[in-house]
Amino acid sequence: MAQQLIEKKGFSAHELARTGRMALYGGCVFGPAATTWFGFLQKRIRIPGSPNLEIVARVAADQCVFASTNLFVFLSSMAIMEGTDPKRKLETTYFEALKKNWMVWPVVQFTNFKFVPLEHRVLVVNVISLGWNCYLSFLNSQPSGPHIDNPTYPPDV
Repeated sequence: MAQQLIEKKGFSAHELARTGRMALYGGCVFGPAATTWFGFLQKRIRIPGSPNLEIVARVAADQCVFASTNLFVFLSSMAIMEGTDPKRKLETTYFEALKKNWMVWPVVQFTNFKFVPLEHRVLVVNVISLGWNCYLSFLNSQPSGPHIDNPTYPPDV
C-alpha cells in the first residue's frame, strides 16, 4: 500500500522484498506479540470499580511499554533485514516515529479497550495498522544519516 498508494512507484518499480519484510514482521513478530500483550493487559491491569481509569492505565502501559518496544524492534529488524545499520536507523527515525505514534494510537487504543471485546482487539489494531504500516514502511524506506538535511518523514505539518 505504501509503495503504490503513497509513493506511487508503479508495479514495475515495486519492491517485493520490502513487502516481504513487512509481511514477515507483521505475521511472525507483531501479530503474536500483540495477541499475547492484549491478554496480559486484560488479566494484569485491573482497577475494580473504576473502568475508565483501568482503560487509561492499559493505554498508558500499551504506549509506554508495548508501542515503544515494538517500534524499536520494528526499526531494528528492518535495518538488519535490509543489511543497514540499526543504530543509525534508530537514531534518525525512532523518536520522530514515536511522537507520531502518540498522536494516533492512544485514542485508538482507548476506544479499542473500552468498546471492543478482547478477542477482536488485534483485528481492530490490524485495520488501523493498514494506514500506520504505510507510514512505517515509508519512514523506513527513507534514507537516513547525517547527510540528510531533514530526517523527519513525513514532515510535521
